[in-house]
Amino acid sequence: MRLLAGFDAGQTHTRCRLSLVQKGLHQTVGEGEGPGVSHLDAPQGERSFIEAIRTSAHHALKDHPAGVIKAAVVGASGIEEGTALQQRAERLVGQALATGDDTWLSKVLVTGDERTALRGAIPEGAGILAISGTGMIVLGRDENGHEHRCGGWGWLLDGAGSAFDLGHQGLQLTLRMADGRMADHPLRLQIWNQMGCDSHAAVKARVVQNDFDTAKFAALAPLVVEAAAQGCSGAEEIVQRSAAALSNCISTVAQQLSMLSPVVVCHGGAVTHIPGFRTAVRQAIIQSIPEARWGKAEGDACDGALLMAEALTVRPR
Repeated sequence: MRLLAGFDAGQTHTRCRLSLVQKGLHQTVGEGEGPGVSHLDAPQGERSFIEAIRTSAHHALKDHPAGVIKAAVVGASGIEEGTALQQRAERLVGQALATGDDTWLSKVLVTGDERTALRGAIPEGAGILAISGTGMIVLGRDENGHEHRCGGWGWLLDGAGSAFDLGHQGLQLTLRMADGRMADHPLRLQIWNQMGCDSHAAVKARVVQNDFDTAKFAALAPLVVEAAAQGCSGAEEIVQRSAAALSNCISTVAQQLSMLSPVVVCHGGAVTHIPGFRTAVRQAIIQSIPEARWGKAEGDACDGALLMAEALTVRPR
């Protein structure tokens, strides 16, 4: 059985979906999960990447131990097209999936997870995908297949419009409340309690600990959005500013691809699980692109990776 493999390699876990294509139709024959990945240059980055691909594929193949993967596409955060990092990641996928038959190993593509997510959400035609989870990125594709991307440069450089951004700004806001630069609000204690802190000094010490990562900042986002809904002016400004930043990326993609009435699909926990932020983003987009149409994703990133894997078998890179 010759199979296609589509991977969605995230920071917390990696998903693998296997598909058998017959007469142009995809039949899912297995799914599996593995550990998350980190940047290849991070400590143990290559080892964790190989382990994530190998483990998730192994679990997906459990009902088809004799199955042979014909082509594989991996969507992973931080992979830029045409870079040495991309080539390195593709070699690692080959190592992770090697079975002794090297004939298929040229059918490997590792790309940014935003590209597999866009292909899954909008398989054909033009559209824009806005991902706002812990981080953010916006990617669009026009009718001719040309793509343009905004954002997604990492939290150190460009996190505006993400759950990290909301939580980070919210925590900064509590410190201004604590030292009297602005009026206190219950949000301060809510955030500090969630962090296990009882003073600004404790907050300062907590954020430099190794386990306080971007996800910990992102976990504060719902508190900030809820405080905005309750009339906290500082929180309201944060939500509006972050929503405007995400909307600006969407409108920029639309302009660069000459889209007058783009279909916009939103993914990610910040816009799907925090209703107040989703509403703010929609309002901001309506102001900047009145003709924008809201779309529903047809599939997920694994579906997109499988479509791209099928294309590799027909039109090799």
